Amino acid sequence: MGKPLIEASKVSKVYRMGDVDVHALRDVSLTISEGESVAVMGPSGSGKSTLMNILGCLDRPSSGGYWLVGDEVSQLDRNALARLRNRTLGFVFQSFNLLSRTTALENVELPLLYAGVSARERHARAREALEHVGLGERMHHHPNQMSGGQQQRVAVARALVTRPRLIVADEPTGNLDSRTSVEIMALFQELGRSGITLLLVTHEADIARYASRVVVMHDGRVQSDERQTALRAEPIPAGAEVSP
Repeated sequence: MGKPLIEASKVSKVYRMGDVDVHALRDVSLTISEGESVAVMGPSGSGKSTLMNILGCLDRPSSGGYWLVGDEVSQLDRNALARLRNRTLGFVFQSFNLLSRTTALENVELPLLYAGVSARERHARAREALEHVGLGERMHHHPNQMSGGQQQRVAVARALVTRPRLIVADEPTGNLDSRTSVEIMALFQELGRSGITLLLVTHEADIARYASRVVVMHDGRVQSDERQTALRAEPIPAGAEVSP
């Protein structure tokens, strides 16, 4: 087990909706070490998405402390927070979030463009990331020329191109069929073996089995937090039966 990458202590999040306070998170304490793969589950309204947004530095807690790679996030200004997010985190979303009029290579380059990386280095690193996810021969294709699984691989490459220590994946298999879902989880497990930490938000119990730890949220609290032997994601041979 590596050293702590994420440390949340009594984190709460309250949203004001009209005259009502909505408690999305209530005193959540959580530590995730480097190299762990953690699935966060729970029904709609359980707080899992709010937790993901806070741990991914997309939102701030109303109270409590959150440390990412030793930096107390609540003490950082907007620019420092953006720098921490850019050098530490990669994001993968259910809807892929690719730009339709740009190639896979250009989509993967985007985070480096925002970071001010030179064009030559952007091209080299984007090519490397696409080859890493098995799309070296399709880097000049547009999203509409790709399957859902290939588009999600582009999204994973985009998350990898900044060489993050943590990948936050929000329902990354939600728009994929069973076979492709297993392929994406096999890719995540490969990244995990290289030392990248994975935080996976999912409502699918079958997908959570591929993580080494499952955190279940309920009513804004951690209901359970259990380690498990992760099921190895093996690509399914063509023509084989796939369970729904």
